[in-house]
Amino acid sequence: MSDQEELKQHFAQRVIHQAREVLEVWQQLQRSEWNEDYHAALTEATTRLRRFADRFEQTEHSELALNIEDCLGDIRDNRGRLSSSTISTLSQLIYRLARTGLRHSDPHNQSFLPPLSKPVYIALQDQERAEHLVRQLDFFSMSAQAFSNVAAFRTAMHRRHPAAIVMEVDFNGPGEGLRLAEQVQLGLEPKLPMLFFSHAETDTPTRLAAVRAGGLEFFTGTLDASSLLEKIEIFTRTAHYEPIRVLIIDDSRAQATHTERVLNNAGIVTQTLTEPIQAIGALAEFQPDLIILDMYMPDCQGTELAKVIRQHERYVSVPIIYLSAEDDLDKQLDAMGEGGDDFLTKPIKPSHLIATVRTRATRARSLKARIVRDSLTGLYNHTHSLQLLEDARFRARRDNRPLSFAMLDIDHFKQVNDTFGHPMGDRVIKSLALFLKQRLRKTDHIGRYGGEEFAVVLPDTDEQSALKVLEEIRQRFAEIHYPAQPQDLSCTFSCGIAELRDDMDGNALSKQADEALYVAKRGGRNRVEIYLDEA
Repeated sequence: MSDQEELKQHFAQRVIHQAREVLEVWQQLQRSEWNEDYHAALTEATTRLRRFADRFEQTEHSELALNIEDCLGDIRDNRGRLSSSTISTLSQLIYRLARTGLRHSDPHNQSFLPPLSKPVYIALQDQERAEHLVRQLDFFSMSAQAFSNVAAFRTAMHRRHPAAIVMEVDFNGPGEGLRLAEQVQLGLEPKLPMLFFSHAETDTPTRLAAVRAGGLEFFTGTLDASSLLEKIEIFTRTAHYEPIRVLIIDDSRAQATHTERVLNNAGIVTQTLTEPIQAIGALAEFQPDLIILDMYMPDCQGTELAKVIRQHERYVSVPIIYLSAEDDLDKQLDAMGEGGDDFLTKPIKPSHLIATVRTRATRARSLKARIVRDSLTGLYNHTHSLQLLEDARFRARRDNRPLSFAMLDIDHFKQVNDTFGHPMGDRVIKSLALFLKQRLRKTDHIGRYGGEEFAVVLPDTDEQSALKVLEEIRQRFAEIHYPAQPQDLSCTFSCGIAELRDDMDGNALSKQADEALYVAKRGGRNRVEIYLDEA
């Protein structure tokens, strides 16, 4: 690489560093409330990002920074208050910023890593295996660096802290990896995610020493990229934060507006209803994480509306919080028995309201995830995938936008199970699930349809665009190798795509995708096919 190219890379990295500062400031909103200092810090960080991006010709960063500045200007014009629209817009801009690396033309940015993605440090005795793991992680868009000795590892730690450390317990000698891990964590707050590895099964004292050295996970036997990345994602929690959504139902416009402002100030998206009769329609459109409900309303009691809401299967688990001036404990308990989850008495401190909403909504999200997601992969289950397809079909028709649906099936999967065992089969399934999550958009919906079959809902995507994306994923997935004996295992998948036409329902669309998948299987597997209407 020429000196000019090196200089360009150096300056481009300055832009990435500044983007991280913007992201870090924004993430604080998850734990605090909006104020002038917070606004000033985000404005300053965004302005620096725009200037760096303009200077070093990073167009996408520059445009995103300008859009963020526009949002911050709207907040300033709104007397420093956040609104649901600005929260949603900012959240999307921040997400795009988090997924933006350097320009596509830059030579060292072939994996298009997000700015927040720090490298993973890997310290294994077997250097060849460590380098192989680095290459495999690259397939999942995760930057990693392997070290052959303690000195190189310490130098890297001094220069930059990683996203996580994968350390063999006997790196540089028996038990030395444990001691090294403990040393590098001294004085660090918060501690770095530490994952330990041992070729052989270990005893309890070794496991205990690993925990004391900061170990969050302990692998034995073999290490594969998909399992490792799955744990790293959990421990680093760098996933995009989706703002909490709250539906406020109160016949008093003044009270509803006050509640809305309090929640907006904490980065919570809201929608207000003063007509309780519109509640079910609003639930379907807004899809809230939580409902705040006035207990006494002229046309409809809060307890009555709660009963109506609970009669709909989709909303049976959505938390309902009564917010009322009622201070009679017996009446409060009776109300909670009619479908409510909590009761808050007016007047209430803003901090108490925010804390209650965040706690209830977060817990509800966690429980919902367990209900609608597949336990092995974390993807949506079959039933919920079809529901998401139907919701996407409705929006595509309403907005006159394209919609594609894809079915994927791992090739010769029975042979994998028969030859290598079901644990290896599960590993391959989890690997493809993680690969799809890494490579597809946040707005795409990925589900495990059953067994080795997957479903992908692609809003705002025509069949040719879907083909291009899934063909690239197919090619890269085939390059992944899983440690096995007598030789490493690699797998492929076949895929069928269908685009929404005319007045098709979800069942017809999924049937066409399934037929295209059958064509791909019959045509030799390891290929992507688009449904062709032979009529």
